[in-house]
Amino acid sequence: MTSAARTAPGPDHDRVARPAAVTRWLTAAARRHRADLLAGLLFVVFAGWLTHGLWPAPGTRMLALNPADQTLYEWFLALDARVLRGDLGLVTDRLNAPDGVNLMANTSVLALGVLLAPVTLAFGAPVTFALLVAGNLAGTAIAWYLLLTRTLRVHRLAAGLGAALCGFGPGMVSQSNGHLHMTAQWLVPVLVWLVVRLLRAADPAGRTDGPDRRRTASSAFGLAATVCVGVFVGEEVLFLTALTLAVMAVAYGLADRDLARRALPGFAGGLLGTAGLALPVLAYPLWVQFAGPQGVADGMFPAVYFSADLTGWTRLSALTVFGSPDSVRLTTGPAEFTTFLGWPLLLVAAGCAVWSGRRPLVRATATGALVMAALALGPEVVVGRERTGVPGPYALLDGLPVVDGALPTRFALAVLPLVGTVLALAVHRALHEPGPACRLVPVAVGAALLSVFPTPLPTVDRPPLPEFVTGGHWRQCVRPGGVLVPAPTATPQQPGPMRWATATGIEFGMPEGFFIGPYGSDGSATMGTWQRPTSALLADVARRGVPPAVGDRQRRQAARDVDAWGASCVALTDDTPHAPALRQTLEALFGPGTRTADAWTWRF
Repeated sequence: MTSAARTAPGPDHDRVARPAAVTRWLTAAARRHRADLLAGLLFVVFAGWLTHGLWPAPGTRMLALNPADQTLYEWFLALDARVLRGDLGLVTDRLNAPDGVNLMANTSVLALGVLLAPVTLAFGAPVTFALLVAGNLAGTAIAWYLLLTRTLRVHRLAAGLGAALCGFGPGMVSQSNGHLHMTAQWLVPVLVWLVVRLLRAADPAGRTDGPDRRRTASSAFGLAATVCVGVFVGEEVLFLTALTLAVMAVAYGLADRDLARRALPGFAGGLLGTAGLALPVLAYPLWVQFAGPQGVADGMFPAVYFSADLTGWTRLSALTVFGSPDSVRLTTGPAEFTTFLGWPLLLVAAGCAVWSGRRPLVRATATGALVMAALALGPEVVVGRERTGVPGPYALLDGLPVVDGALPTRFALAVLPLVGTVLALAVHRALHEPGPACRLVPVAVGAALLSVFPTPLPTVDRPPLPEFVTGGHWRQCVRPGGVLVPAPTATPQQPGPMRWATATGIEFGMPEGFFIGPYGSDGSATMGTWQRPTSALLADVARRGVPPAVGDRQRRQAARDVDAWGASCVALTDDTPHAPALRQTLEALFGPGTRTADAWTWRF
């Protein structure tokens, strides 16, 4: 046997060597990027601290300030998870039976629900919801950090400060009170990166062969794919991003006209390519949303009501350490502290913009922030809760198709990353220039960010589900895939019974409920639907605790309503307010009920 044969490595040696090589590569990569990994870890830990009230058992805790929206999103997540069972479309009959609900016309976060379907099936929708609340905050901060460090080449410390505001600013934290579609902004930096990549590929400067067509094509493809995903995450954020980028593109072109002349043809071609790739994919879902079954073609929230108060920009959110609970009177609710940057941050941001204003990027970013802040004021400027009669810039957009689906006050969410970018660029410059004045910039920025330091999201104990649901006793009265009618039925104001369906993995349908549908005049959008006479009767008993007089007319109407719903049974649980009065009413309508665990049921 030769020496070469004796020393040749065998299969066993390869099996040992390959994992070792991978380990060495991972170790080297971790050392190279340890600062980035540390930043990401800090963002994750901070997001966990902000949402710690939902843990360690999300099934027993819920958001205190907006439990109704949490109930709705958990229902959507449970429905989305049914994709693993081959049961998911763009319209569902599991709510508002028999008409159903258009998932594209609602903030059903389809992409998030499908992505985390294994988690939902294994641990339940409350766990998925809690993970997304924290994950959206941390993911948004991490994504902006990577964009600032990789694309803009900003110093890591500067990028960390800017990204912290992008991910944990007042608007993001307040929207975390139940609005998953608004906080899933980790796609926004990806969109920005792809747009910048497309612009750079379209600029022929420094290349003898003209624009980089291969890079342009790949950027257009990536941009189209990201837009398609964004539609199924949150169209409102996608719209605000597109509008902000359009404003910034115009401002940047005016600040750097040579670049605009060089890159415009290739950049416009890339955007047309993006549209050409995305539209065939999105054509059917968008048709379903606007013209399909239960679709709506307009927004349902009045722009006049959901406008930002000008005074709110100078105040601090009630969800920050230094904020006052009184600030809630300047907004429409605890989930809409979208402005509320306060004087310290506003002044520092303005100073940084002026100091770095020679850069076209800073000019474009500042312009975008000012335009989006002005649009957030709505069609009429409001100061200190008083209408001034002065029309706001949003009046130019009010009533336009698609635009009216976005609430004016949420235009302010686009200001957060723009201010964060200005701060990051200013700190980066200060860290690379000598002089005592430059040393003050990071200190001022840090102090301004501390002024909007958030507090953990308020949470409360979740009302326990009835044994009728958790023990599976509902199966005794609901046919497979049938409709269960809770007494009273779920409404946008009281969506609690929808938690029954969520806990079962949406194994049965329900009438009425909490959703957006076309039940206004001329098919306009409404929150929920009109109540059938029997559900209105039961809701009145649950509210007042007084059983009504029931005669043949009410019994015939109840029979018609049950038939219209396609109901398998009506269920009344012991924990329902005024349960004895409701039971008396139901027995007068349907006859004696059947005791099933902690509920009374009437089968049909």
